[in-house]
Order: sequence, then C-alpha cells, then structure tokens
Amino acid sequence: MIRTVLAAAALLAATPLAAQSTTQEEIDARYDRALAAGYKAMFLCSALANTERAGTKRTEQSVLDWELSGIQAPLAEIVPTLDHTVYRFANGEGAISHVSVEWADDMPPRMAWHRQEGGCAIAPIGTTRPPQREHVAFSDNIYVWHDRIPQNRELAAVVDRAFGAGYGDKTRTTAVIVSQEGANRLSRYTGEYSPMTPQRTWSVAKSLAATLVGAAVHRGQADVSKPAGLGESAEDPRSAITIDHALRMASGRYSDTPGNRTDPLYFGGATVDEVAIDWPLVNAPGAVYRYANNDTLAAVQAIEATFEDYPPSEFLKSVGMNHTVAETDWQGNYVLSSQVWSTAPDLLKLGQLYLDDGVLPDGTRVLPEGWADYVATPSGPQPDGPFGYGAGFWLFNKSEGIPGDTYAAMGNRGQFIIIVPSMNAVIVRRGEDPSGSRFDIAAFMRDVIESLEK
Repeated sequence: MIRTVLAAAALLAATPLAAQSTTQEEIDARYDRALAAGYKAMFLCSALANTERAGTKRTEQSVLDWELSGIQAPLAEIVPTLDHTVYRFANGEGAISHVSVEWADDMPPRMAWHRQEGGCAIAPIGTTRPPQREHVAFSDNIYVWHDRIPQNRELAAVVDRAFGAGYGDKTRTTAVIVSQEGANRLSRYTGEYSPMTPQRTWSVAKSLAATLVGAAVHRGQADVSKPAGLGESAEDPRSAITIDHALRMASGRYSDTPGNRTDPLYFGGATVDEVAIDWPLVNAPGAVYRYANNDTLAAVQAIEATFEDYPPSEFLKSVGMNHTVAETDWQGNYVLSSQVWSTAPDLLKLGQLYLDDGVLPDGTRVLPEGWADYVATPSGPQPDGPFGYGAGFWLFNKSEGIPGDTYAAMGNRGQFIIIVPSMNAVIVRRGEDPSGSRFDIAAFMRDVIESLEK
C-alpha cells in the first residue's frame, strides 16, 4: 500500500550500507521511493516498447509529460526526481531491452524489462540485471494517420469540448472515436498519440478479463457458476466463491483499500500468486459488492490453465486487436486487472465484438451466445453511486438521458469503451487525466447521444 509520508526522502536516497531504518516513517519513505522507481521504469518501458511494436514512435519526454505526470501522491513528487536510463539493442538503435531507474545509493536500480510477446514486466526490488535475451526486432514501418473529417458538426463540437477539458477541470483527452452501425463517425487524437499509440488500459483490462473468461466458457473450458479455485480445501469457505462472484466483485473477501490497491504487484515486483489469491472472507460470497482488483485476478486464475493452448495474444489477434499487449508479472502470470496496453482502434474492436454478441466479422463466434447480455446484467449486490455493475463491465442503468442498455469498460485516468446496443454505437475515450481530475463520462455520453440523434 502506498504511504503518504515523504519525510526523509532526500536523506534516504543516499543512505549508507551500514545504516538501518529505525522508524516506520523512514521505512515508508524508502518503500515509496522504490515503488516510484518501479512505476517510472514500467511506464517508460511499456509506453515506448508497445508503441514501437505497433509500428510508430514516441519520445521519452512525451511519456514523462503524459503518463508520468498528474499521477497519485506520493509518487507524483518522487518520480521526477529519479534518474532513468533506457537501454536498447543494436548499440542503442534497436528495440527496447530494459529501463532502469535509480532510487537508492545502496540498492540496485529498479528495472522493467521488455519481452517481445509479453510487453514489459517489473523486476522484484533488488534485482541486479535483466534476463539475457536475443535481439528483438520490430518492423521499421512508421504508420501515417489522418483524422477523419467529421460530417456531424454537433458531434465535432462535443469532441472539441472533450479535448478542451469541457467535461472536467484539468482533464486531458488523448483520443476519441465514435462509431455507429459499424462506421467511424469521428476520430481524433492529440500530440504524439495516434491510432497506433497504445496506452495502458488500467481497469478496462477487467472487461478484457471477463471477455477471456467468456471465450473459455464458449470453448467448454469454464463455467461461471463453478468455484474459482480459491481456498485451501473443500472445507475452506472460500471454496464457495464462484467465477461469477469474482467477475461481479462479490467474492466477500477482505480488501484493505477501496479498489484493493495492488501496488506491490503493479510496481513492486511481487507476483499475482503472492498478493492476490489468499485474502480471507469477511462476508458470505455473493452478499456484498466491493470493487477489488484481486477479484478479477482470481477470475483470471480460474482459467489460467487454458492459456497454454489458448493464450490471450491469440484471442486478441482473432478479434483484430493486433496492437494490444496483455502484460504479465515477472513469473508469467497475466495482470489482467490493469496491465494491458492497447490502442483506441483496438478498444473499439472489443466494443464492436460485444455489439455483435461475440461474433467476428467473418461469422466466427468467439463468445457464448448471450454473453453480452450476461456481462451487462446486474445480478446480486450493486455499488452505491451513479453506475451499476455487471460482470466485468459498468452499467449506465442509473443515468438519465442515456439509454438504459448502455454498458462500459472503464479505467483509471479516463479510459472508456462505451457500448450502446439500442443505438448500435461504440464510443472510445482515452485520457491521461491527472489524479483528482475526473472526466464526466455521463455528461459526455449525453451530448454524444444527442448529436447522433440529430
């Protein structure tokens, strides 16, 4: 868990080997520096490597300005103070090898290393060198893109407001796509972002996790009504937690913070098995809604055995999401609660798959018939607040001015895939909104829908 204490940070950066932290304040400040270094290493590695894998480029400064600014405290104050180095193959001219970030004189730098098929992974704190790997080669083709000229002036004005922070103070929109009847009505990007630029999806990955569960159900390899495999034995009450409970954030397990923050996994170098699976019950399964990263990770682990024959990368390829990378921890466990990088057009394809009830354009069914209704139907306990929750997707069933069948994948810093079946529409909004600034997706959707109806 990230602490909010920053005292003694400058002193700890140069702590001699013989010194020993004697107070909790000093230990917390040191841990925050280690997490901040891991955060910086991961985002530089993933943003640069996944963008180059997609066939385009970004600068380090762009990542510093967007992904690494406006982040949560106390990392926001620490990250800019840490020196980083980007290592590449071919004498510095090739693909990303790894990124290192200095954080303490008496410890090795934090490292995130790049794997061609698995994106980047953060190494455990104290790792001294990245694994030896052969040179990774990507295409040198750099894609050129152009904004589609909008035909709908009202829609264009709505999108202008989105890029101008009209739906939230200090919000920063990077991409918007509006599609209806399978046709692109408008697409727009900003700065170095383009249709070929992946961004971290954050919790939009949870909806992708639900989709992979659906694919396993369609193949006959999973049943959401069956146990998720938690607990030590049949006598363990956690063995009653089903995959459905996990997808609906209703496992009943304890979570130490809202959202069940998993910083040790995301940025600390811990593994899914170490931090996500063994939490105890505090409520009966299915009795209480509690949004938790660990529930999604449990649902994914329930189908993990299927990934050997049906890896997520192959499913993504079948859907046409060729520039999406599902990253793993350093032991190869997929972190599908957050750690996926994807382009805006790829997210649009995921939304369209749901509009088409799990059927690809060539007629191949990859999700069970009715799976879209399953993920978009509230069942059991529901969250307080303006949105409902289905199975890995948020619901707009409480929002005035928006069709009641609207559901969405949502993620931190303003990542959205909005699916509106009654209007046959998918809307993607990507952002790098600063911590504390929230994009008003409901107001944006009301204006988009009104413009589409004209």
